[in-house]
Amino acid sequence: MLGSLGWLLQWPIRALILLLVAALPLGIEMANFSTAFWSAVMIGLLGTLLIVPLKLLLAPFWAITSLGGLIWPVSFLFNWLITILLFALAAWLINGFRLKNGLLSAICGAVFYSVVSTIVLRFLGIADIEFTRAALLSA
Repeated sequence: MLGSLGWLLQWPIRALILLLVAALPLGIEMANFSTAFWSAVMIGLLGTLLIVPLKLLLAPFWAITSLGGLIWPVSFLFNWLITILLFALAAWLINGFRLKNGLLSAICGAVFYSVVSTIVLRFLGIADIEFTRAALLSA
């Protein structure tokens, strides 16, 4: 809809959402807006670069447990597993982005970040350029 401008507008909005996630009692620490901004960029880039390799890596397990996609909830859980892995990896890579409770913080933070980002970006009309793993996984 807004083209590359919409894509550029997503980063500060996602950074604000990450700051909101850090303000909640989920065990996530975010040093400042700059850290949140680069974390949002990192999550998006990791989603773009790693989505295919992660899906290929998990494909055999997904095919067996979901009977090749016939059991929808299992497919949904594998998509969230990838989302959580990307969120945790971004926290590991970005100095100032910390998961105090490890996996539990990654789970809660990734779910909240993905859901709120999707809602806010759709409301603002810039969700058609979804760049992070949440949109790629739902496709």
